[in-house]
Amino acid sequence: MTSDVLPTGGSAADGLPAGPADTGPDTGADTTADTGGIVGAAADAAAAEAAQPVRRLPVTDVSLVVLIGTSGSGKSTFARRHFQPTQVVSSDYCRGLVADDENDQSASTDAFDVLHYIVGKRLAAGRLTVVDATNVQPESRKALIRLAREHDVLPIAIVLDVPTSVCAERNSHRPDRQLPAHVLPRQQRELRRSMKGLEREGFRKVHVLRGEAEVAAAEIVPEKRFNDLRHLTGPFDIVGDIHGCRSELETLLVRLGYRIDRDDRGRAVDAAHPEGRTAVFVGDLVDRGPDTPGVLRLVMGMVAAGHALCVPGNHENKLGRHMDGRKVTVSHGLKESIDQLAAEPEEFRAEVRAFMRGLVSHYLLDGGALVVCHAGLPEKYHGRNSGRVRSHALYGDTTGETDEYGLPVRYPWAEEYRGRALVVYGHTPTPTASFVNNTICLDTGCVFGGHLTALRYPERELVTVPAEQEWYAPRRPLHTDAPGGREGRPLDLADVAGRRIVETAHHGRVSVREENAAAALEVMSRFALDPRLLAYLPPTMAPSATSRREGYLEHPEEAFFAYRHDGVQQVVCEEKHMGSRAVVLVARDGSALEKRFGLAGPGAIWTRTGRAFLGDEELTGAVLARLRAAAERAGLFDELGTGWLLLDAELMPWSLKAAELLRRQYAAVGAAAGAALPQVLDALDRAAERGLDVADLTARQRQRALDADAFTAAYRRYCWPTEGLSGIRLAPFQLLAAEGANLAVLPHDRHLGWLDRLVGADDPDEPILQRTGRLVVDTADEASVAAGIAWWEELTEAGGEGMVVKPLASLVRDAGGRLVQPGVKVRGREYLRIIYGPDYTEYLDQLRQRFLGHKRSLALREYALGLEALDRLAAGEPLWRVHEPVFAVLALESEPVDPRL
Repeated sequence: MTSDVLPTGGSAADGLPAGPADTGPDTGADTTADTGGIVGAAADAAAAEAAQPVRRLPVTDVSLVVLIGTSGSGKSTFARRHFQPTQVVSSDYCRGLVADDENDQSASTDAFDVLHYIVGKRLAAGRLTVVDATNVQPESRKALIRLAREHDVLPIAIVLDVPTSVCAERNSHRPDRQLPAHVLPRQQRELRRSMKGLEREGFRKVHVLRGEAEVAAAEIVPEKRFNDLRHLTGPFDIVGDIHGCRSELETLLVRLGYRIDRDDRGRAVDAAHPEGRTAVFVGDLVDRGPDTPGVLRLVMGMVAAGHALCVPGNHENKLGRHMDGRKVTVSHGLKESIDQLAAEPEEFRAEVRAFMRGLVSHYLLDGGALVVCHAGLPEKYHGRNSGRVRSHALYGDTTGETDEYGLPVRYPWAEEYRGRALVVYGHTPTPTASFVNNTICLDTGCVFGGHLTALRYPERELVTVPAEQEWYAPRRPLHTDAPGGREGRPLDLADVAGRRIVETAHHGRVSVREENAAAALEVMSRFALDPRLLAYLPPTMAPSATSRREGYLEHPEEAFFAYRHDGVQQVVCEEKHMGSRAVVLVARDGSALEKRFGLAGPGAIWTRTGRAFLGDEELTGAVLARLRAAAERAGLFDELGTGWLLLDAELMPWSLKAAELLRRQYAAVGAAAGAALPQVLDALDRAAERGLDVADLTARQRQRALDADAFTAAYRRYCWPTEGLSGIRLAPFQLLAAEGANLAVLPHDRHLGWLDRLVGADDPDEPILQRTGRLVVDTADEASVAAGIAWWEELTEAGGEGMVVKPLASLVRDAGGRLVQPGVKVRGREYLRIIYGPDYTEYLDQLRQRFLGHKRSLALREYALGLEALDRLAAGEPLWRVHEPVFAVLALESEPVDPRL
């Protein structure tokens, strides 16, 4: 049961068999009958309400609101009036859920178990939740406050202190809920005892409404959390720990493009960016360094002018407590700040105290896509409010151990982080800033002689300036706590196991069944390359619609018609090569991949299922070396500003990968036909000589022999011997990605232009790169369509496999906004003989009943997942996020689809 179906409702009587925490919520019996003296009472109440000033009650948008009042005080009516029905969880309704009777007090224990469960689920989802129950006893409130603390939201109490006589009058008009005489006075006494101690119990806000008029005049005022700045979208420049290094801060701001304003004494008091960028400081402005007051003066001025935001660090927290007169241990550079501030006027010190008191533990920015804090923050704490959240944001978490320098060992929360928001923080000095699972630490130890670092967002560009000197000797040498390089741990079983739903930008949500994920996990864990390299798996490709032409199962005219129907006028027909699909990642040098993939090397070549294509590292390295040399000569690395390229290609011959399949399946069929059919024909010839009428049977068998010969000739075209690089051909047809760029969404003519240059730059004496033939067709021009058909016929009659027809613009949607197939294959008659069998042409009518719907759906889903992986790769997202859609493509491949399609 979810809270979305819970109506608000009055609560049953109190004081009968006691419930576990709340002995009886409100009856909600404010709607009294309009008869007799009640009419006069209502008129008096209306007059009193009109004279009552409005009471505005601020309620935080994500909080737990606990209504407190005796039965009949009007809590249910108040809830209905001020909150959405789905926000209110009524103990009455929960009692009805478990007992089919909202008045059954014997069901109270189970009812409150249900209520607490629903409240917990809503709070976990970050939803405002209102509890409609009497809540006059401390025990009932204690359970609710515990829930609020568990989910790090603010508990807010709203007390309806209505006279007992009014409550009794209201209850008297509810014949189904008659209360014993002692119940209301007892509830009133409990309410009176509770009111003074609600804040001590843990309620962060307490609103007390006394009397009917005040209740009626109340108005709920929604209040955003202080940390919720999701409406600010940047761009931002997020600055790491400064620690009093004022000169380095000014240098960094200038490098970032800010213009610094100075007072008449030449001190920096503000800095603004001409393009409206906002600086965000991750805390630890103070201590250790040479000019804490100068840093504070500049940052405070920027914040006051609206040019910057700032969150507190643990050093601000400690300095602030010292300035407030609280006892703290003077260590870790605090003395430097105390001494420097002592030389400042009291007015400035007062401003510093006020500034530090007003700092918020962390900020949600850019629609929740960016979180800035000091020491890092797991996803469950984003946007939450509690002492626990503030403590984690200021100090982080530790393992409970200390290192050889006597310092606490930080818990590696970033290695386990799987949130969608980028978390930017500082606190733990590292030699260089690096991304780990969509988090980045910007504390690069400026005060220790390192650098001061800023992150441009959303560009994800790092800007650093060196420290002018070592201002403070570090207790521990700078080092990185992130094993595995830039991305930390790239893949975890929890990232891929079980039923998955992957959000894609181009096709919405794509579901992966649990059983399909299990099949993909088997392949991935036993056969695949290191998953850090698997940035992409190519999608399956749907065939063109079934042809009705005599003797054909597939024909280009169906492909051209389908694209014209979808509003695609220009398509490119690309030659289908006689090999196997291969994805190629080639590095410009040995270290180019390490920065993005966490793994150095020349690159990799893999199949549609993520397996190493060649199985021979030396041969793979030789192919990659040739490709790298050609890309260098063609200028692609420089033009695209990248240290690596990701390509979609065809690797030939087919026998290079499918030798075992050829021996067991295709060669076996050809050999069996070659051995059996001559003997059959010989026997039929002898029967005809004896006068038997076997002419029809002989004709059929001769046709079968011809079909078998054609079958053997068809698959042999895809097989030739290779030795080392000799005989290998690589035909790239799409440049998928480079550093920071998803190239797959660009028009195909741009890809083919780049790749023609690549092929042209290959070694002319021993070429291994092969050009992809192509023809652009206008689907609205009959002559152009005819030329496309003629080109296909020429390819297939010469023994070619056929062609792939793609929208020239690449990523295309139809008039209804739906994604159009990225390509359809149109295979030749003889190639289809390999797929459907030697004599498939005799059964075309049956084969034309094939169903393409599932295959087309699969092709679109896998295409969208592939684009999603490339988008995430280009955006610099962590490798586990890139791997998520890649793994989903592999999982979808285990869906039951006719493999011949």
